[in-house]
Amino acid sequence: MVAYPLFVYSKKDVGRAGRKLAGDLVWNTETQDEIRHAFAVANSWRDSHAAPMRRIHAELIAKVRKLGLKQTSGISAARLKRMTSIRKKLRKINIGLEAIQDLGGCRAILPRMEDVQRLVNAYGDSCRHIIFDQNNYIAEPKPGGYRSHHLKLKFTGSGEVEHFSGRRIEVQVRTQLQHTWATAVEAVGLIRGEDLKGGAGNGDWLRLFELVSSEFAEHENCSPVPGAPVGRPRRQEILDLDRRLGAAATLDNLSQAFRAAERHIFDRDTKYFLIRYDTATNEVSVTAYREPMKGIESYEREEIETIIDPERPSFDTVLVEVDKVKNLKEAYPNYFGDVHLFRRQLRRIGKAKDSDEFQLMPQEIVPPRPREAPDLSWFTRNRFLRR
Repeated sequence: MVAYPLFVYSKKDVGRAGRKLAGDLVWNTETQDEIRHAFAVANSWRDSHAAPMRRIHAELIAKVRKLGLKQTSGISAARLKRMTSIRKKLRKINIGLEAIQDLGGCRAILPRMEDVQRLVNAYGDSCRHIIFDQNNYIAEPKPGGYRSHHLKLKFTGSGEVEHFSGRRIEVQVRTQLQHTWATAVEAVGLIRGEDLKGGAGNGDWLRLFELVSSEFAEHENCSPVPGAPVGRPRRQEILDLDRRLGAAATLDNLSQAFRAAERHIFDRDTKYFLIRYDTATNEVSVTAYREPMKGIESYEREEIETIIDPERPSFDTVLVEVDKVKNLKEAYPNYFGDVHLFRRQLRRIGKAKDSDEFQLMPQEIVPPRPREAPDLSWFTRNRFLRR
């Protein structure tokens, strides 16, 4: 049984910490204690969502299996929100830290729209937690093209997790094609140092993703992005943008940049991974943990070190839980640059002459590389697994 620490601060403490983190943090001898305390409160509040997230994640996996969707390549993953994302949200939206609804989140990626609808309906038919809100960004895509169905749950716990009741956890349900689009947006934004996911950055890239999202939506018989052109004019604009940006080549380069991550070897029973992306070198490192709290402790140290030393190399770090080790790269491909599916779909769009010739294959998964017998004479488990 995992032991999660109790949350020992008040909601007023959380509010004050949120206001502090929303501002500019200047680390010096006079401010360091105040900054450390703000992080301690914020981290404790975020960490108090870990147990509810794990419970809801397990229930999500159970629902997927019960519906018979697991056999159709459904992928499930969970993550605590990064502090950099929390601070960005606090600045962008006028809400307090205690009101952020996705400090903990789970995600299911399914092959087809009918699978997504079945899973969403299953939550409506039976859910032990309170569904207090939901956003159907598939029926009504965001202006930039983001599509996914978000269910917002208030955790209802009992026994050893009863004191976490009321924590808000977000469940995202999307198709493989919608996930391919979303991770390509984040991967390109990450490599360019732009918040494309938040609608900021190069206008041509933002337009390209908006148009491709509409193309994908048409294939899935869903609502297109409002105002986007249709048919051949849309595909011609996509082709023009691809040529101007060298988009397909950029995506190819992204896929090549992270190949070292594929060589990581982990214990098959490990479920918690700290993914660390070096924005200067485009390198990814992955550390595995058996116990979630050990991963959380490393996560917190990483975040505060960034504030203490502004000259320190820039890293983008996230702690995730996945149902199977082999699903780590598929559930979080943006951190590995694995945007092969999006690049392939982009090239398919460019070759289509009319709608009859344009067909996507959202259920198609990148085939694994042929396995080679590795030389494990140098290998010790402690090299990769922190106990």
